[in-house]
Amino acid sequence: MSLPRHHLELLAPARTVDIAREAILHGADAVYIGGPAFGARHNASNEVREIEELVRFAHRYHAQIFVTLNTILHDDEIEPARTLIKQVFEAGVDALIVQDMGILELDIPPIALHASTQCDIRTPEKAAFLAHAGFSQLVLARELSLKEIAATRAAVPADVALEYFVHGALCVAFSGQCNISHAHTGRSANRGDCSQACRLPYTLKDAKGGVVAFEKHLLSMKDNDQSANLAALIDAGIRSFKIEGRYKDMAYVKNITGHYRRLLDEVLEARPELARASSGRTELLFTPDPDKSFHREHTDYFATGRKEDIGAFDSPKYVGTRLGSILRVLPDGIEIEADGALANGDGLNYMHKREVVGLQANVVKQLDGKRWKIQPNQAMSELPGLKPGIEIHRNHDQAWEQALIKASSRRLIRTDMVFAETPEGFRLELRDEDGVTASALLACDKQPAQHPERFEAGLREQLGKLGNTIFTAGKIDIACSQAWYLPASQLNALRRDGVAALEAARLAAHPRPSRVAETEPPVPYPDDSLTFLANVYNQPARAFYTRHGVKLIAAAYEAHEEAGEVSLMVTKHCLRFSFNLCPKQAKGVQGVQGQVRAEPMTLVSGNETFNLRFDCKPCEMHVMGKMKKHILRSAPPGLGAEPVAMQFVKKPA
Repeated sequence: MSLPRHHLELLAPARTVDIAREAILHGADAVYIGGPAFGARHNASNEVREIEELVRFAHRYHAQIFVTLNTILHDDEIEPARTLIKQVFEAGVDALIVQDMGILELDIPPIALHASTQCDIRTPEKAAFLAHAGFSQLVLARELSLKEIAATRAAVPADVALEYFVHGALCVAFSGQCNISHAHTGRSANRGDCSQACRLPYTLKDAKGGVVAFEKHLLSMKDNDQSANLAALIDAGIRSFKIEGRYKDMAYVKNITGHYRRLLDEVLEARPELARASSGRTELLFTPDPDKSFHREHTDYFATGRKEDIGAFDSPKYVGTRLGSILRVLPDGIEIEADGALANGDGLNYMHKREVVGLQANVVKQLDGKRWKIQPNQAMSELPGLKPGIEIHRNHDQAWEQALIKASSRRLIRTDMVFAETPEGFRLELRDEDGVTASALLACDKQPAQHPERFEAGLREQLGKLGNTIFTAGKIDIACSQAWYLPASQLNALRRDGVAALEAARLAAHPRPSRVAETEPPVPYPDDSLTFLANVYNQPARAFYTRHGVKLIAAAYEAHEEAGEVSLMVTKHCLRFSFNLCPKQAKGVQGVQGQVRAEPMTLVSGNETFNLRFDCKPCEMHVMGKMKKHILRSAPPGLGAEPVAMQFVKKPA
């Protein structure tokens, strides 16, 4: 069973199970989290027993838990991966997010499979293939436009859900199509250990060696923010709205999950044909603000078309929101004119020679109106370039962070009750907003009430005290022949038994999805050959593609069979376009000189030089390079002293 198309799913990240619980309480319909191994964030792992407890917590709200198993696997990892899949299935996990097609060849439990964004799902043809191969949910490439999403929606079966990243950090490369990290450090992004070379400074040079941009973070993107596009994404066919951030902290997850919960609830209120994918209503005890959480400014990337301002070229750091500007520099601090209140412990920063300089406010004092004095933790001699007029930003709001440390949301499921008498005593019937029912009995001698006029009001008050449960009382009906006397202790016990029975019934009624059967006979893969960019790294993956008609299969880059210059990164981000050097831009604007300067181009970082190749038909840029010799000579991680020959058929040059 897959996510119905009319249900909207807010999918939140979690580094730990504690963060996952808060994500659910702040409105997530589903959470994705790493298990003990094979997740694409190697420092965000959790034990199966912890995940099992999380599953029980989530399923009470009919929220789902997805475990990331989205790295490519060595052959000697196939059996451990199979064992882990069995364990998380038995723990009640709702789906696996996977990249490696070898998993589909294994004898595993009938757990639902979601195709990771690492699968590089950019075309309707590939999306349709994966849907027919047995995936019930597809995580589309972040680079797809609304028009491309709609075309993909039209190409896949109606019961296959499309998922799209709506917030968080952006990989500059198409996910699964970046090998710079492995080429230079041996740390594979496809193995969950990216060194983030994209966040380094680079110098861009033209064909004559002229500098187009000097020491800029040219491969660093602003952060994704689709807040303004949710309705359009729904119309295009997106049903799962994914927040990036399995390395992010609790405050980030609370804030961003709450932000999108509010936006989606507004959509649901206006469009009754749509429904939430889980139960309950979330009440936030704070006002979400995406600008308060880590970001490198915001962009909607390619959702509404190509734009020139998608890059965070100045800095990959979080500078936060503008707070004010310096009025005076003092021996022990600075005096600023601020647009808001400050607090001891605030994190501040400013730009000096293209670098972000950070300082922490040790003591702040409001002088008058907007004037504040700030005494930093650092010595003033350690803070270069301070002078009147410099803008001060705040990237850590101490008061805001402290507010989010406390309980900051409630999520409650509406429950109606019927209190009725029985021959042996009384019965409490409960029915929640999903139609799940339960009941509890109280055996006792019935005695007439001494104050019958207080009976119904007192009974409703006592039964409605649902306290710290996940329920909130809706309608309470009383079906009694007369007013009875009931001690509070007995009513409390009856209510507790009823709530426990309803929780158990909800867990039993959780609509856990199952794996979608592969179409028979197998649907052919859209191409009959695969380069190393297909990330085929084990024999089961090779068998999968062979079974689907692929004849020529190159081994993944991690197999160390690509010794020459290859495409280390494929990206929709184009530096020619960013600097107005695209031939289409240059025509009629810059003339011949602009076009000549546009190609070839190189990126330089330290001793590393990358040639840039521009593929104008799909409007893509390739960052070309070679694997370092010491990496090429070494064995793939975890495979012993010598490289393992994959024995795949390689496509002729």
